[in-house]
Amino acid sequence: MTYAVKTNQVSSLIDVRIRMAALWATTMMIFAYVDLFSLFRPDFRAALDQGKVFVFDVGQPFLLGVTIYVIIPSLMIYLSLVMPRRLNRVVSISLAGLYAITIVGGAVGEWSYYVLGSAVEVVLLALVVHHSWTWRAPKTD
Repeated sequence: MTYAVKTNQVSSLIDVRIRMAALWATTMMIFAYVDLFSLFRPDFRAALDQGKVFVFDVGQPFLLGVTIYVIIPSLMIYLSLVMPRRLNRVVSISLAGLYAITIVGGAVGEWSYYVLGSAVEVVLLALVVHHSWTWRAPKTD
């Protein structure tokens, strides 16, 4: 008797909804840590001291926008578990694609830690798209 299980068999034992929620959660953790690590950079802190992040003025509109940007994928952790399958697929594919584009754009010209974190985030979002795209309705007897 063998206990070896193929990787695709193991992943198929875990419900698609749970896999997607885990991918969104992992993406959000990397978001947070990469951004927190920026606070250790003298150039970033100097720009913050001048009230700037990249080309944006740090103020209420910027902070509101960033909060909305973070809330959406944070909610996807829960929504991946409760939305109807068809709606979940459309929303997940759309948001993951949109966020991947913004992440790649934000990583241009950044330090290597930021590029690495962004690359991992894009891979995780690609997996969200893959799981959403290949998610089939359960068979009913």
